Amino acid sequence: MTTAPAREGATVIPKPKAVVRIGDRVFSAASVISGGLILVVLVLVAAFLVWQSIPALVAKAGTLPNGSANFWDYVGPLVFGTVWSALIALVISVPLALGIALFISHYAPRRLAPVLGYVVDLLAAVPSVVYGLWGIVVLAPFVKPFYVFLNTYFGWFPLFSGQVTGTGRTILTASIVLAVMAIPIMTAVMREIFLQAPTLNEEAALALGATRWEMIRLSVLPFAKSGIVSAIMLGLGRALGETMAVALVLSVSTNVTLQVLTSLNPSTIAANIALQFAEASGTALNALVASGLVLFVITLVINMLARYIVRKRVS
Repeated sequence: MTTAPAREGATVIPKPKAVVRIGDRVFSAASVISGGLILVVLVLVAAFLVWQSIPALVAKAGTLPNGSANFWDYVGPLVFGTVWSALIALVISVPLALGIALFISHYAPRRLAPVLGYVVDLLAAVPSVVYGLWGIVVLAPFVKPFYVFLNTYFGWFPLFSGQVTGTGRTILTASIVLAVMAIPIMTAVMREIFLQAPTLNEEAALALGATRWEMIRLSVLPFAKSGIVSAIMLGLGRALGETMAVALVLSVSTNVTLQVLTSLNPSTIAANIALQFAEASGTALNALVASGLVLFVITLVINMLARYIVRKRVS
């Protein structure tokens, strides 16, 4: 196909040039710089941790804290305590956060729902040291009879076996505190996701005769899958990195055990750093930094896994 030649003397109207405002350029440059700055800071933090961790990674037996043979023998119980307490906290907090979010978004009266939402948001702003004090002063003495009951009637189960501590300061108590701290964050995210569910789908399900729970199960939960996973990962990140609450509640030891009612539970990485950093020097200080590097890698892997799961569910 050929186009007809332009007539002689015809006026050719030039295309208008795109107008780029100074504000757009400034905003674009600031966005790029901010995004790049985050990557630079992340790389610098990783480089610092690796550089300061080398002396501990190559340290000989007897030079590390607790008489550890090598660094991995030193950090192993801390990694176990960190992951184990976070998993127990998730088991406790996820069903409660899901139920609270569903109640606020679909069951609570209209006048009550905003008040409950404000209370949940307020709980998320409470400092962690307050939760730690609550855990050691109120929760630990309160749960001691319950721990005795579990050990007496369910001691055949490995988690509830062993010698029950008389202080209540166990990894289960610390995990309960972590769960209370993670619930407001997960609830706030889930609540917003549930409120964004398509209203037409909900009304259609109710019009077809579905009960409210069936409507939630068929319309709301499938829509909010990726948001639920994101909320759970945020709560897991809060539990993994918590310092003061665990340091105040948990009785520190170097044993690795699945028993949750004894005082022979290992501390977490973050709590161990907070308790030992002020008096550490030399190789012991490098060991603390190296354990921070391990925690950095754990949280990075979990965040990458969460993004993969969310992206897979969305696609």
